[in-house]
Formats: sequence, structure tokens, C-alpha cells
Amino acid sequence: MRTIVAGNWKMHKDRTEALDLVMALVAEAETLPAGVEMVIAPPYPFLAMAAERVRGTRITVAAQNCHEAKQGAYTGEVSVAMLGSIGVGACIVGHSERRQYFNETDAAVGRKVKALLEGGLMPIYCCGELLEERQGEQHFAVVERQITEALGALDASALARVVVAYEPVWAIGTGLTASPEQAQEMHAFIRKTLRGLAGDVADAIPILYGGSCKPDNAAGLFSQQDINGGLIGGAALEAASFLELVRIGGRK
Repeated sequence: MRTIVAGNWKMHKDRTEALDLVMALVAEAETLPAGVEMVIAPPYPFLAMAAERVRGTRITVAAQNCHEAKQGAYTGEVSVAMLGSIGVGACIVGHSERRQYFNETDAAVGRKVKALLEGGLMPIYCCGELLEERQGEQHFAVVERQITEALGALDASALARVVVAYEPVWAIGTGLTASPEQAQEMHAFIRKTLRGLAGDVADAIPILYGGSCKPDNAAGLFSQQDINGGLIGGAALEAASFLELVRIGGRK
């Protein structure tokens, strides 16, 4: 099973800060455990720079979003082919902030996943429930709907190329974190749901945890059977904390 630690920089860093962070990660990349993959997702303006600097290293550069169309009159949007042409290898889609602030639906995100697969990029598909949905004991139903509506049309060979990230929305940027037991329970449910779509292929699909994951709580999370790494926010903005998370992931 692959272990992936991905850093989502969101809308942070200027060019100098971004370059400094990339070079700090590159300097340590070859010292990191062999069994873990490192992914970084800088903002759009820094993707080409990052992809150039990490070429030949073990670091993959991801975008934070993409458009589903191959080209067209979509002002302000970026296609999968554009991303691939500058060396981007992956893309985060369906992040809760995209759903909340930009009204992205499961169906729309599913089309982005399909476009990424057709373009040869690795989709990192995000799913997860709001606090009121967990408190109302709707969390399993919400996540099942998100997965089946966005990924249900993919055949097993396509689904095998997707990475899933579970992000309890109530734990993003709040300082709250799902307990290792809560996270494992949902990750196991996600794997069961994926198994219903793709059979045994689901057993090899990485499922990342994304919700206020930091060096001081990552070991307990990453040690769980169905947690295959993390989608990291704030702790990915500093080289030392992100590298520590990658090292912890390498111990799984």
C-alpha cells in the first residue's frame, strides 16, 4: 500500500517564500524514508517554478484545482493539459473549501476527476462531513454520497488511479482533530464504499487523512490500518513540520 503525504499550501506564500520552501524540501528529499511519497500543492502562480525545481527528485507537484473542459472560453480557469504541460503530476479536487466557497457539487468534481485521469494526472479526491452532519449522525451517508456520485461511474482500472482524502470539515483550520479511532472508522467505511464500486482494487487505493494533522498527532493517525498518509494544510507551510510529517508517514 502506498503512503502519501501531500501539502496543500492554499492561498499562502509569495514567490520568494514559495521558492524558499520548495528548495528546503528538495534539499531533504533524498534523506526521507523510501516508502513514502511527498506531494506539494502550491498556488497556481508558483506551479511551473516548483515543477522545475523538483524535477528529478521524489517530490510530485500538484495543483489545487482544475477545470473539467479541455479548452474553451472559461476566463480564469486552468485545464488539465495546461497543468501537465508544465510538469504538474497531480491535482486536488473537491476540497471542502471549493465546495463551500465556490459551490462545487459532487457531480462537477466527478467530471474533474475524469478529466484528470484522461490527462494522465493523479486526482486527489476530497470528501468529508460538516460538524452538523456528524452531530446529526449523517456523516456516513454524506461521505457515501460524495464518493458514489463523484466516483461511481469510473471502472475499476480508473478508480485504482485515484487517491481519496477524507477531511472532516469540522477539523479543518479549527485546531480540532478527529481521534485516531474516529478517523480509522471513517477510512474503513470509505474503503468499504470503494470496494462496493471496484471490488478488491479498493484495497490498494490510498486514503489520506486531512484535518489539522500535525507532527504531534500524526503518528497516532498514520498508524491506523486504513489511513495511508495525510493531506496537510497549515503544517505544510513550514519545511521542518512538513518534513517531519513525511518522516512519520515513512514509518507506517
